[in-house]
Amino acid sequence: MGFVDLHAHVLPALDDGVKSVAEAVEVVGMLGRLGFDVICCTPHQKVGSWVPSSASISKARADVAQALAAGDVGVELRLGAENFWDELFVQRCVEGGLPTYSGERAFLVEVSPVNPPVKLEEQLFRLRTRGPLPVLAHPERYHGLCKQPDRIAAVGRTAALLVDVAALAGAHGPRAGEAARWLVEDGLAHACASDAHDAEDARAAGQGIAWLRKRMGEAVVKRLLDENPRRILQGELPD
Repeated sequence: MGFVDLHAHVLPALDDGVKSVAEAVEVVGMLGRLGFDVICCTPHQKVGSWVPSSASISKARADVAQALAAGDVGVELRLGAENFWDELFVQRCVEGGLPTYSGERAFLVEVSPVNPPVKLEEQLFRLRTRGPLPVLAHPERYHGLCKQPDRIAAVGRTAALLVDVAALAGAHGPRAGEAARWLVEDGLAHACASDAHDAEDARAAGQGIAWLRKRMGEAVVKRLLDENPRRILQGELPD
């Protein structure tokens, strides 16, 4: 089996990711050549920016999947969403309807790097006890949390920490790169993902995978990009 990408913006015209089916096929093909055979499409769900409907997400996936099949690109597309922690997210957590990964055993969430939710680790714990596994997108960008190793470790005991693999190669700036490498090297990261929005992001993901392979070895590459993502989709928090 190949890699599983838990975070990618490869459905066209839904958010700030790819803009067309042709661009989607290009980016998915690039990720496929890096070793990904499953990509979870995670369009943004954020009030005031993008809140695509489930119907529009499903149609976009069908359009891209058809084009991939026509081009003989052997990558499976699954559905998900990148839920921003805002009033809509809170409402959905209370009333139901929170977009999850296919299978409904885990969901992806991001928080404000400037004003994260109060008592984040406690709120994530409550969410976990009531339902699917929370997966925290790009923790390396939450500089306040990363400055408190005990807090980020506490978050990681309830939610899966999903590092952007491109950050390992410095694609998102020196602070995020330093934090991403620390999370991986200290074993706090549960998995890595591309967070690809375009071809440049896919190329950066390749550089991050190369860093991971050289620095940490093939066993860690397999664990963070293959084994653990598959466990997360089953609702398991990897050790």
